[in-house]
Amino acid sequence: MKFTQSSWAAVAAALLVAACGGGDGGNAGSTNANPARGALMQTPPIRTISLGAAEFSAELQATGAKGALLLQLATGSSSGTLPCGVDVNYIKYSTVGGKGEAATASGALMVPTGTGCTGPHPIVLFAHGTSVEKSYNLADVPNSSNDAYNTSILLMSQLVANGFIVVAPNYAGYDSSSLSYHPFLIADQQSKDMIDALRAARKALPTLLSTASDNGKLYVTGYSQGGYVAMATAKAMEAETVAGATDLTVNASAPLSPVSALSTYVGYIMQGHIPVGSTYLMPMAITGYQKTYGDVYAVPGDYYESSYAGGIETSFPGSFTSTTLVSNGIVPQLHLFSNNAATDGDATSNYLWSLGVGTGNLIKDSARTGYATSNFKTRIQTNDLSTYSPTTSHAPMMYCGGGNDPTVFFGANTIISANNARLSPLVAILDLENAYTGYTGFGKVTDTAPATTIAQLQGGFQQAKTAAGDATAQAMAYHGILVPPFCLAAARGFFTKY
Repeated sequence: MKFTQSSWAAVAAALLVAACGGGDGGNAGSTNANPARGALMQTPPIRTISLGAAEFSAELQATGAKGALLLQLATGSSSGTLPCGVDVNYIKYSTVGGKGEAATASGALMVPTGTGCTGPHPIVLFAHGTSVEKSYNLADVPNSSNDAYNTSILLMSQLVANGFIVVAPNYAGYDSSSLSYHPFLIADQQSKDMIDALRAARKALPTLLSTASDNGKLYVTGYSQGGYVAMATAKAMEAETVAGATDLTVNASAPLSPVSALSTYVGYIMQGHIPVGSTYLMPMAITGYQKTYGDVYAVPGDYYESSYAGGIETSFPGSFTSTTLVSNGIVPQLHLFSNNAATDGDATSNYLWSLGVGTGNLIKDSARTGYATSNFKTRIQTNDLSTYSPTTSHAPMMYCGGGNDPTVFFGANTIISANNARLSPLVAILDLENAYTGYTGFGKVTDTAPATTIAQLQGGFQQAKTAAGDATAQAMAYHGILVPPFCLAAARGFFTKY
């Protein structure tokens, strides 16, 4: 779950000199005022950016180490040339909210361009990680201050420039969505949102300024919250395919650092195992579940200390950044729980966990200790995906993450889910730390393609950790900055096999 703008923003300045000149809104087209689910609401979509392969490659090279790493992962060389150019288009589509109410949402439709990149392409349906900013928009690449920018550049360099069409929803509740809240980690709604975006994007492909078509292959992936959403989507698509749907057959999926064992993970937090970014993560979950189900609390003050209860419901997501949430007193920077959590739970057993307890805390002691018998816990259990594994022969799944992740704990999520699916020949696991602690299954990923091997990914990840600084700096960068590019490259390699 991405809580802050990562250092990939260093790529922005040089890249956008070219990018801003490439955008072309094209024909304003027509709008659909009364759409059914999955309808495209504006035809044709607006193209927000267009970059040729050489142009994109050169701009990445000009940005230094960060761009060099993206090229290394994408091409096998830090000075390589990407195979394809990239067009990014802004789509708006119809979907539903957490309560099944009609809603609109938006997203990015990214397509490969250029000589040698014509013809049908496989589609990757991508689910993004957590953002606290309602303005999050993966199609807004010309705006480097948008919280989605770094993820967009990753998708463009690692997937689209390698010949994949990418459909990347912003989710209901973000950007121009008509929904006033975000159904955070609600499996039913988030999977419907993804499916609706895919169906709308397929309608849009022949109308684009650079038209594209899909070759029938469909892959699903996502990072952190998006890893959870990718799992929920693969599960929902499998069910719809069994029921007779002909457009949702998944060839492979790759949940990256997923919040898969949701019940275990939230319970673990309530016991005092406090993740980095917890003062953003927990309000996202509590607000999303309250807005969806209506029974998590009677008033916000049931969960939050009085100094924070007033404005928190409208702030996740809202108009604040992760930095201004703290500077405006919406949440504390670190202290999720009071000092009582250190004596009642496990916060003192780990240095990073201990940072999450202290004065000026966000969550009330009564909410923490009462979690075991709460409606919140019941709803969390309903949305847990830890027992899911693909059952159809066409849908292998690869988990990827970092074994020392201090935000989405690997042992409390990926390991539990992988062990539950360990007898499935369709499930594989990749730990960038190469330390399968506690994993009793057999499906370890042993190779990938086309630009890197697993050993190279793991070696590069260790180098990136070292370059990040000391142990504290590594912990702060681990989940949001260090892991995503390596796991996304691994996912691309995994997909090429299917």
